[in-house]
Amino acid sequence: MSYAAEFASLVKNRGKHDSYTDNKPAYVFLAPWIIGAVCLSLVPMIVSVYLSFTKYNMLTSPKWVGVQNFTNLMKDTRYIHSLEVTFTYVIVSVPLQLMAALALAVVLDRGMRGLTFYRSAFYLPSMMGGSVAIAVLWKMVFGADGLFNRFMNVFGLNLTQSWVANPATANWTLIVLHIWQFGSPMVIFLAGLRQIPRELYEAASVDGAGKGRQFLSITLPMLSPIIFFNLVMSIINSFQTFTQAFIVSGGTGGPSDSTLFYTLYLYTQGFGQMKMGYAAAMAWILVVIVAVFTLLNFALSKYWVHYDD
Repeated sequence: MSYAAEFASLVKNRGKHDSYTDNKPAYVFLAPWIIGAVCLSLVPMIVSVYLSFTKYNMLTSPKWVGVQNFTNLMKDTRYIHSLEVTFTYVIVSVPLQLMAALALAVVLDRGMRGLTFYRSAFYLPSMMGGSVAIAVLWKMVFGADGLFNRFMNVFGLNLTQSWVANPATANWTLIVLHIWQFGSPMVIFLAGLRQIPRELYEAASVDGAGKGRQFLSITLPMLSPIIFFNLVMSIINSFQTFTQAFIVSGGTGGPSDSTLFYTLYLYTQGFGQMKMGYAAAMAWILVVIVAVFTLLNFALSKYWVHYDD
């Protein structure tokens, strides 16, 4: 019995040693990511939490002020206005972008010559839409002598206003820019459409269902997980929009704060006014806002998202 017990112990210990030895290469390859996650993400997040409760201008040591930054934010009229501008941007642009992406994906899914070219061409705005060059181009397109006015003047409208310089329309030009960046969700929608069994459409057609009924009863329910994914990602990305508003407004959020996005106001407070503690408080409120929207989407998804199980 003693020999049997000793043999069992050796086998058990040998298995542990082999498992540890086999995992060594994995730890080595994961080390750069772990170090980067800790040093570039986790530690800055912890520091920013601390700074949000301090008065800090990057020139002197942080001074603890408690929740004063958060209470001051609630009294800051420009901050409240930045929330209004950002919420308008997100609530309007996200649904319209997803509808445009889905509509185009349905068209491309029917098959056409040169599909690869069209798919790449429509995806291109998603890659370039957040760049400085596109923002500058967009500012020129909707300027007083821009391409948009020249195109509309062909129909005799004689438009001379600058759409980006008008407080009533400046934010809407950025909404149009966001909708134009529909390439990424479109490609994901197209991949999802390709996974829907064609037998379902054939059966529905035999039962007398038209194209509209097939879209509502088959396409949308089967595509609901993809819609949900694109919705969550689009909301998160929209709340982080910065470059377009910064370039179009010249970094001021103008005209009349009509393009004062949340991230732009955060930037001006942190790096313009040197109120880094104030900006850190804004950043964590944004984290909470995005988390609330995400959790709300997950909570409501059980009512409209359908999975195979």
